[in-house]
Amino acid sequence: MFKNIPCFGIAGNFAQHLEQAGEASDFAGLVREGGAPKGIFPFYVPGNSSFLGRYPLDNERLKIPKNAKVQAEPEIALRLGLNYDEKGICALKPLSFMSFNDASVRGVKAAKISHKKNFSGASRGAGNEIAIDKFSSGGICDDFSLASFLRSGSEFLAYGECARLSEYGYFYEKLLEWIKITLNTQQDEAVLEHLAVFLEHKPKQILLALGATRYEPNMENRYFKAGDEVYIIAFNHKKFSLEQIKELAKDGKISPSDDISVLIQRIEYE
Repeated sequence: MFKNIPCFGIAGNFAQHLEQAGEASDFAGLVREGGAPKGIFPFYVPGNSSFLGRYPLDNERLKIPKNAKVQAEPEIALRLGLNYDEKGICALKPLSFMSFNDASVRGVKAAKISHKKNFSGASRGAGNEIAIDKFSSGGICDDFSLASFLRSGSEFLAYGECARLSEYGYFYEKLLEWIKITLNTQQDEAVLEHLAVFLEHKPKQILLALGATRYEPNMENRYFKAGDEVYIIAFNHKKFSLEQIKELAKDGKISPSDDISVLIQRIEYE
């Protein structure tokens, strides 16, 4: 699905997530004006000679190290078209959005955020893509919310707080301008990496995960174990209530459509 395009994620684009994940200290020295996200990190770069060259998306399984603390990061991801001029990226065109799991290893020290991300060949996943008419107020994204659930044995529980897409700290035109500037200018700093080296071949598209929502309080310290199933669902809240989505998912009746982007992954040990 995305094997031929670089894939990135945004850190710190949803209030309180970094604190819940125990990762706020990683960004303590990265001061950003106006509540801007902390930065962008790579998690897959086709042809890269490091672990970043390993394709990490699997839309049915999440394979985790047996002794690691791993959590899902329920997010929205965008497929973005890129245009360039002599100075670098000059314009971005949002083509589609989807539910996304930007799963992360917790409780470990890592030189860069990316080291906590691409931890196996099935370390993240994406739901079905939904076409974007316009990425601005009045467009399709106004009508969507993101929910997530955890099935563990006989329990089916809310995992992340249900949030409207418009609740992202940076979204629409403000987000696109920030992405363009960050992709062009971010340097190697603290846990962030110099991004231009991952875009030197001027890819026509990238995948970008926009940042994780907040966890439900009882999920802040709940780490995956084999046999768990995680559900990450973007849904049209004008056509479905959260309770309807939960019941459809719980009963195994939820399916992808123009109104629902759904990702279901079963957790396995490597």
